[in-house]
Amino acid sequence: MVSLAGLRYQTHDLGLFGTPDLQGAAVLAQLQDEQAVVVSQFATLKAERKAAADAAAALITEIKTRSDEVARQRKDAEKLIDDIRAKLDQLIPIAPGRRSAGGWAPELPSGSDNITPRTRLMKEQVSKNFDLKFTVGCYRAENDGGEHPLGRACDFMMSSGGAMPSPGMKALGDSVAAWVIKNGSKLGVKYVIWQQRIYNLGSPGWRTMSNRGGVTANHYDHVHISMY
Repeated sequence: MVSLAGLRYQTHDLGLFGTPDLQGAAVLAQLQDEQAVVVSQFATLKAERKAAADAAAALITEIKTRSDEVARQRKDAEKLIDDIRAKLDQLIPIAPGRRSAGGWAPELPSGSDNITPRTRLMKEQVSKNFDLKFTVGCYRAENDGGEHPLGRACDFMMSSGGAMPSPGMKALGDSVAAWVIKNGSKLGVKYVIWQQRIYNLGSPGWRTMSNRGGVTANHYDHVHISMY
């Protein structure tokens, strides 16, 4: 069997005899260079990951700051809107015929629309404060026991007659009813009917009405406002 020393001698590998192994040194140098590259790449990657993490943290902080600012601006805007609404409510005129001791003096219908001055003022104020999409009907000749034949009521339609209103128009009807109730003491409102409920300003609070058998009869498609 050929000895290891003999093999190395035959292949010119004299490392065992104290002679420098040039090929091994070259390989070792190459490995060291490659290791240095890997270490450098690792350091670069680590730095990039830290930079990305720092940037993400900064972005999160910026987003939170902007969110807080948007929330603050929204609160300021809502307060401004409330202030404007309060000032507009203060500008609502007091309807004619209000007695100093309370109550309202009787009024007769007048004009081509055949409604009372109080009813006309209420109609104008609602139309001024809301973007109404459908018709407003007030005087009706048929005597159904209500205030329409007396010129003291208006129906603010929230859909075409007989159809349930869309969610948006339902919300508009809610707003109209709430606004009229809020300002009813100035306008001379007697009661409001909406969505099969009645609100009597002389006895505050919504009360459910009996089923009259249809969308229009149950006031689902219009807000009814009766006046003193």
